[in-house]
Order: sequence, then structure tokens, then C-alpha cells
Amino acid sequence: MTNLAKTVLVLGATGNTGFPLVKQLLTRGYSVRVVVRSLDKFSQELLKNPKLKVMNENLLDLNHEQLRQTVKDCGNIVSCLGHTMSLRGIFGEPRALVLEAVKRICIAIKDTNIKVKKKFLLMNTVGNRNPGENVTTSEKFVLYLLRCLVPPHYDNEAAAAYLRDEISSENDFIEWVVIRPDSLINDEISPYEVVSFPPRTIFNGLKSTRSNVAHFMCECIENPSTWHRWKGKMPVVFDK
Repeated sequence: MTNLAKTVLVLGATGNTGFPLVKQLLTRGYSVRVVVRSLDKFSQELLKNPKLKVMNENLLDLNHEQLRQTVKDCGNIVSCLGHTMSLRGIFGEPRALVLEAVKRICIAIKDTNIKVKKKFLLMNTVGNRNPGENVTTSEKFVLYLLRCLVPPHYDNEAAAAYLRDEISSENDFIEWVVIRPDSLINDEISPYEVVSFPPRTIFNGLKSTRSNVAHFMCECIENPSTWHRWKGKMPVVFDK
């Protein structure tokens, strides 16, 4: 792999999925860059890792040139950004955290003027459905309520739609995968499945271990056949 392909920018690196992803990438020998507001989750041992570069900043506070320089030397960008599950996190600002970050990163990638396509992986939610997926009437009603009443759900839908509709599957500077885990839990890496659409309704969802989601992200980055299988798509990841 080239240096560009072996470098990964992780957004949301202190989150419950982003942090295991950072550790798995480092174990695989990747150079990892993170943009984080707090260093509390990173041990001194981890911070001394020469393959980890930490920017102690709020992502949305970075200007366009800072973002352009941040993504310029990274062949892979992973967003594990999400809203804190508290009243302030759900209903406070920024309500469009994920969408705004995805838009700004994509524009920065385009403006690097680098001919090699970059991989963009976006962690999303199984509640976000592809156009054409079978959705029951009751599911449609629940998703409508989530869209209207819970800003993070609409934010996730809008971010995925931006990649799907604006960036699209045929693009000169970005290839993308939107990863949709089911009900997230904390556990060690275990057998998991990746499918094109949810095998059950949102009312009886399966479990998705965060370490498994991180593992699938690593496979997308490292394994060309895995990337070719899922690029431009929105796969669902769940535990066996």
C-alpha cells in the first residue's frame, strides 16, 4: 500500500465505536489521525504511539484550509461522529453535526486536487433505510416520528443522503460506504454478518458489537474485495 492508503483520518475517535477503531487500525499498522475535543480517553502510552497524530480541536471550528490540509495526506476518512445521548446532545446545537461534518470534509477532499480517490466511511444507523427497501406501514410511521422529533435521526439520514445523492457512486475524488449497525453493544470482536438490508424490522432488531463494526471498517479499508463489494452502498452489520 502507498503511504496515502495507509493513513486514516478518524472523526469521532473518542466515541464508543471510534475509539476501538483507532486501536484496531494502529494494531494493523496504519497511521491514524484524529480530531478530538478532549484527550481524556487517550492514555499516555497511546499518545506516544508514533503512528497516532492527534489534533485537539473541535472539528466544526476548523476552517476550510485547515480541513483541506488535514485530509490531504489521508487516503481514508472514517466518520464515527454522533450525538451524545443526553437532552443537550439530542436537542441542542449543533443539530446537523454529522451532515455538516460530511459536507465540509467532502468539499475539503475535492479541493486537495489529488487525483487518487479517497475512501469515505460513514457510520450511520439501521433506522436509515435505502430507497426501495421494504418498510412496513408501522415502520414508516415510527421513522416519520423519529425524523420529526429526534434531530440526530434526521441528521444521520441527511448525511447518508448527501453521500448517496450528491457525491453519488460515480465520483472523481471520493468513494464511500455508509455502514448501518443495528442495536449497538460493547463487547469483544466476534463473528458477524454484513448484508445489504436489515433482515428484520426495526421493532425486533439484532445486536451489533461496536468492535465488530470497527473491524468491518478496517476490512473495508484494507481489503480491496470487501471495498469493491460495498462501495456506494449502505450495508447493515450485525452479530451472528
